[in-house]
Amino acid sequence: EATFGAHFDFTADGQQVLMCFGWHGASVIATVPLAGGRVRLLTSGPTSTVMGNLSDDGRRIAVCTSDATTLPEVGLAEIRGGRQLQDLAPKPLTNFNGPLLKQLELSKPTEKWITAEDGTRVHAWVMQPPGRTSRSRRRCPGVLQVHGGPHALYGTTFFHEFQVLAAAGHVVVFSNPRGSKGYGEEHCTAIQGKWGAADWTDVQAVASFMEQHPAIDPQRIGIMGGSYGGYMTNWAITHTDRFAAAITDRCVANLVSMAGSSDYPLVPGEYWPGNPWDDNQEIWQQSPIRAIRNVTTPTLVIHSEGDLRCNVEQGEQVFAALKMLGVPTRFVRYPRETSHGMSRCGPPDLRIHRLGEILAWWSKYL
Repeated sequence: EATFGAHFDFTADGQQVLMCFGWHGASVIATVPLAGGRVRLLTSGPTSTVMGNLSDDGRRIAVCTSDATTLPEVGLAEIRGGRQLQDLAPKPLTNFNGPLLKQLELSKPTEKWITAEDGTRVHAWVMQPPGRTSRSRRRCPGVLQVHGGPHALYGTTFFHEFQVLAAAGHVVVFSNPRGSKGYGEEHCTAIQGKWGAADWTDVQAVASFMEQHPAIDPQRIGIMGGSYGGYMTNWAITHTDRFAAAITDRCVANLVSMAGSSDYPLVPGEYWPGNPWDDNQEIWQQSPIRAIRNVTTPTLVIHSEGDLRCNVEQGEQVFAALKMLGVPTRFVRYPRETSHGMSRCGPPDLRIHRLGEILAWWSKYL
């Protein structure tokens, strides 16, 4: 779903650091002098390149490459050059998924830059149903996806969920609003302690872009996301009725109760000003459950009982409130054996079931 973390190693001469991080929607390998200096990219998008181990002599590096229509494969790249390393050109070592991909018609995303209300440029991508061309007159339902984190990123890696939605006839739009990695420190930390502000401005800009897109029916746009993406979905439905439907997955709804039920230490006590015991007003103001009475959007709630990061009580609060308010809703909960990452690494049968629930909800309300 998103690229997390980083990896680094030293070049053979010990003078430079090789590292892997997210940049403009792709995982890239870069180098920087150990003594300090400018970071230089050795790979670039749209292919995402994840760094593996170096050979003992430091002359070769294992990598894993993928893009939006290619599943990850293992490759090997030669490290050439002295102080000025040459760009890496990985040679593939595997083709595990080639035969499968030849049988599939996949959607290739189109890159977009969207300008938010305050002038911020938001990096986004549009995936149309496979086979749809610019000549097609029929407008499709649109799905706005919001990634988790929030300090993570969407981009050019293969994501089966997007392909499933596109294959079912949806136009999928995903972006990296403020709070995402890959666009510098200022972009990433813009929402620290201030969820539902600059990030919400960017998400609304993407929604407005979708409403004007010639392939999307503006009356049939839904929003969905997991973890922080679930938080932003909850924030959206409590602050606007512009979406025809919503799906909130492994969500955050109440930052006060999350502080006492999450395995994530010292959050929100250090991330936000104040803490849930002595000064919780700031945390409460940024909790979507506070404004749940405003919701009219049909909302599917998905959660795992084994989720230790965003405890199932978060989803329970949203579902219970929507039921009491008479808002169309459904709660799909998975057994304790599942986890926060169920959609990506859970039991295959439950992952398939989850995708079926998502498609059924969109079919009913979009």
